[in-house]
Amino acid sequence: MTEYIVLLPGDEAAWAAATEDQRQATYQKHREFAKLLEERGLRVTGGSELAHSGEAKTLRTGSDGKQSVTDGPYSEAVEQLTGFYLIEAASIDEVVDACRVLGEGEGLIEVRACKGM
Repeated sequence: MTEYIVLLPGDEAAWAAATEDQRQATYQKHREFAKLLEERGLRVTGGSELAHSGEAKTLRTGSDGKQSVTDGPYSEAVEQLTGFYLIEAASIDEVVDACRVLGEGEGLIEVRACKGM
């Protein structure tokens, strides 16, 4: 079995403006995703919704080796990383297929194999 990371970028401004019904609909998709993974024998080994990127700290090392720490994300972008899952599966295709329930409507989901350290 290989561990895969499912990266969930999203628009934090749209989430902040979402109604409670819209948020609950999103959470329902995640419950459906968890149920689908269980039915298929795929195992979630970790994951979380992430705090707002404005609460992040970014550590950057320059070519001279000096490091600086700044508040917030490194780049200003419409989409920020909003959450992730770690999933054990036999193939990336199994994970991608299961992610279709999360990708209904709009959105982008990135799936990558994790390399051992």
